[in-house]
Amino acid sequence: MEQLQAFFKGLVTTFPNALPGNVSQGLIWGIMAIGVFITYKILDFADLTVDGSLSTGGAVMVVLTLNGVPIPIGMLCAFLAGCLAGLITGLLNTLLGIPGILAGILTQIALYSVNYTIMGKSIASVSVDQYPLFLSMRRVAVTNGFWTVALELGKIVLVVAVIIAALYWFFGTEYGFTIRATGCNPNMSRAQGISTKKSTVIALVLSNGLVGLAGGLLAQYSGSNDVNTGRGAIVIGLAAVIIGDVLGSAIFGKHFNFVAKLCFTTVGAIIYFLVLQIVMLTGIPSVFNKLFSAVVVAIFLAVPYIRKSMKTSYRRAARISMKNTSPTDGGDSDA
Repeated sequence: MEQLQAFFKGLVTTFPNALPGNVSQGLIWGIMAIGVFITYKILDFADLTVDGSLSTGGAVMVVLTLNGVPIPIGMLCAFLAGCLAGLITGLLNTLLGIPGILAGILTQIALYSVNYTIMGKSIASVSVDQYPLFLSMRRVAVTNGFWTVALELGKIVLVVAVIIAALYWFFGTEYGFTIRATGCNPNMSRAQGISTKKSTVIALVLSNGLVGLAGGLLAQYSGSNDVNTGRGAIVIGLAAVIIGDVLGSAIFGKHFNFVAKLCFTTVGAIIYFLVLQIVMLTGIPSVFNKLFSAVVVAIFLAVPYIRKSMKTSYRRAARISMKNTSPTDGGDSDA
């Protein structure tokens, strides 16, 4: 009973104070989730590189900032570092014939050493008091006032909006259509003269570039980067993609278009962190966060299958019922 009272007390006091931080984290991880969306939903490629490229973007961002490089250039370099990681995975898959999931694992493992080498240590910190960081966790605290928090959240929303607009334009171009065609039906794409290998590499480069950018933003937001920052990132990305897809499909149905899918991927990341905050208020140790993430992904992955199975069962029952109630040939003709 006391634990239940503590939970509701935290829900009333702690949760509202943590809300801006959860939303800002959700928006940053939403950028990473959009990168996962490109490979998982569009390309149909199981890419595990993100567990390494997220930390790569953060490592590049922190080291360049500590060496006096302007923040915008550092963010661009974080994006390019992620692109390079995606390029390696793409080449391992297309040129050497290594299966996609193994190519991603190989790159992810190699990036651990690369990230450590870039930073020179396992953790590198950068202070908002010494450098003009684009984002900072300290600015999102509710004690800073409404306008300070709103400005900080507005900057993240602007970055997300620009990314979604750029992706909408890109996937409307010839290269974008070839990537979508490759993901839908690679055999037919090759028959139409599309280089599926090239499309795969481009998609992986773009996807991990966004993940690297998210890593750079996350490093600024938290004030540090760890070589283990990206561990389990793919699970959070998948959770955001699946939550957004299920929620968007339920709201928009057949009108759930490409732009809405990108937007709801970000919404899915925000919902994930809000739910995670509520779970933490129950007193469950943070060590179970990964378990919670896996359970959330499993549940939302199962929702479409369960929904489809239920519809099939209802239709089958309806057909049997109609068959049993339909008059037989000459059944009551003598009555």
